[in-house]
Formats: sequence, structure tokens, C-alpha cells
Amino acid sequence: MDFLHRHIEALVFCSPDPLGLEEIQKCLSEMFESEIPVEHLEDAISALKQKYLDEAHAFSLEKIAGGYQFLTKPAYQTSIAILQKHQSQKRLSTAQLETLSIIAYKQPVTKSEIEQIRGVNCDYSVQKLLEKSLVAIKGKSDGIGRPLLYGTSTQFMEYFGINDLNELPQPKDFKTEENEIGDQKE
Repeated sequence: MDFLHRHIEALVFCSPDPLGLEEIQKCLSEMFESEIPVEHLEDAISALKQKYLDEAHAFSLEKIAGGYQFLTKPAYQTSIAILQKHQSQKRLSTAQLETLSIIAYKQPVTKSEIEQIRGVNCDYSVQKLLEKSLVAIKGKSDGIGRPLLYGTSTQFMEYFGINDLNELPQPKDFKTEENEIGDQKE
């Protein structure tokens, strides 16, 4: 079963979490419509581990948290840290911030309600916020057409460093200047 290691490699690569031997066996048994012996899986995994020990690869197959996962080798830690720094610096556009603030304060809210408040189409902003996982679909409205309801996600809480939506600044926290044309500020 020389081809087995390629299927395991694909499964581990696609899994966001460590993939256990039992889960690998279940997937492959269903695919090949026959029971795959654990010994064959262990042999294939061992061959994969050996393959990725070679210096030609920037990552290795490691057993972690009861499963298998591809991890980057320590020699590449600096370049990965630089990439993560650059990715974390990606900022939200003004339109995305406006849309996100409306969702945060009015949630659950439909796209048409957001557009009514902003006065412009917000398809792109909502899509980008969904892609960045700052916003999540919370269900469907009971209104006509049953539009989607949007709300903030746990990623939103992490991004802004808050534990609860009650920690968001309230309108009373914002001080407006009462300087009118012609008045002198002291």
C-alpha cells in the first residue's frame, strides 16, 4: 500500500487540528470501502515522518495532542514571525470599521439595516469582515425574505482586546467639542 502515505499526507495537510489515527483510519476505510489495518497506517505515517526529516523540507510530521500535524521546523521561526507580524498589521478600512461598529452596537442586525444607517452599500465590507472572522452569521431574521443576521464573533473580542460587549465604549463616553463658528476656545 505505497499509495497510502499520500492519502494520509493529504488528510493531515487539510486538517486544521491534529488528526488522530482513528480518524485517519475511518476516512480511508470509507474511501476504499474496506477496513485498513492500523499497522499499515502506522507504517505509512512512519515513512512520512522519515520523508519530512530531510533538510529539503521546511516542516515535519509530528505527533501532537493525540494526533498528527505538520509543523514548521524551528529553523524557520524567524521568517514565520515576520510574516505573522505583517499579517497582524493589516488594518481595517474606514468602511469596514464603520460597518463593524454598527454590527457591534446593533447586533443582531441585517445587511439592509447596516446600509440604512451607513447610507451606502456594505456588501464588500460585510464580506471582508466575514473573511477576517470578526463578524459571524447569527441566524435569519423573521422579516420579509428572511435576511441573514450578523453579529460579532469571539475573534472580534480578541482583535479589540475585550471580554464582553459591555466593555465597548458607550456614546456617553465620547466628549464632543462645543466650539461653534466664531466662538473662542479657552
